Amino acid sequence: MAVYFDNAATTPLDPEVLDAMLPFMREHFGNPSSIHGHGRKVRAAIENARKTIAHLINAAPAEISFTSGGTEADNYAAFGTVRTLGLRHAITSPLEHHAVLHTLQALEKAGDIELSYVRHDERGRLDLQHLDDLLATHSRSFVSLMHGNNEIGNLNDIQRIGEICQAHKAVYHTDTVQTMGHYRHDVQQLKAHFLVGSAHKFHGPKGVGFLYRRSEIQVNSLIHGGSQERNLRAGTENVYGIVGLAKALEIACRNMADHQRHIQALKDRFIVRLRAEIEDVQFNGLSTEADQSLYTVLSVSLPPSELNEMLLFNLDINHVSVSGGSACTSGANAGSHVLTALGTDPDRGAIRFSMSKYNTLEEVDFAVEQLAKMYRKVAV
Repeated sequence: MAVYFDNAATTPLDPEVLDAMLPFMREHFGNPSSIHGHGRKVRAAIENARKTIAHLINAAPAEISFTSGGTEADNYAAFGTVRTLGLRHAITSPLEHHAVLHTLQALEKAGDIELSYVRHDERGRLDLQHLDDLLATHSRSFVSLMHGNNEIGNLNDIQRIGEICQAHKAVYHTDTVQTMGHYRHDVQQLKAHFLVGSAHKFHGPKGVGFLYRRSEIQVNSLIHGGSQERNLRAGTENVYGIVGLAKALEIACRNMADHQRHIQALKDRFIVRLRAEIEDVQFNGLSTEADQSLYTVLSVSLPPSELNEMLLFNLDINHVSVSGGSACTSGANAGSHVLTALGTDPDRGAIRFSMSKYNTLEEVDFAVEQLAKMYRKVAV
């Protein structure tokens, strides 16, 4: 058996999504900017996808712009807002994905903004009173605080964050890459100005995502050379990717409750089995709190051992694919900036198990057995 528990990094493509994409790989090849029949057919597919996504998050189609993924969408929100509106201050947290942290730090280095960080506790809970205090002294700020943390799974109260931002007339962007397709988002209820999605996080294709931008916020393009995406993003559209994105989100929203029940059962099994099989196992952040963490992510802290230096490699040899943290940094020697910010013991091994609708209880048992077997050998 070989098992895949790195779904926070990327998910397998749903066959129904592939079926929706294939006609636009084979027959419908026209350029959507062309005015002839071949182009118009493809343009219609793009606009239908835009309407589908808008409907699923209760937005207007004009508020949806297609991108190459979540990272580009985060960059558009930050660079576009700061430089178009002339904002001079931004607020984030040390626990954000690098798509946000590095973008805001680049703006700070360029002299565009002063950057502040919201405090958090040792389990990654954000201090929202501190956010309110920061905004009290910098009311017209750009705020970027994620919904679900990609490494430790913590869920932030983005409704409350949005309300605080609204009270101070701040522009609020939330990185929803890990929650889009897994949780309901209604932009008429949320006070966020920007949300993002990346298709490959919910069984769609890689290389395509979207940015939701509330209509009251205008941003300038970062990519020039064409009028695509209402002049926001130049370049011929990734047509079959966009079609697959919309189909994947449609499937995810249609079956969300069933998928959540199934995946939460997998996570619960992981927690029970790990506690039973590995002495001194711990969990990072709010990973074990069902109402405060992603049901798709479990961040595990393993006892200090010489095994931890080659932990992911040894699991891979034993046919278990997992991550040590964020997929974007899992191969870096620097380790996880999130776990470092939480003050976790660097001698403890860290594994992120992330699950999808395709995983099974048998796979959970197999993964735990392989991990426990490795630690038993070291103990002997």
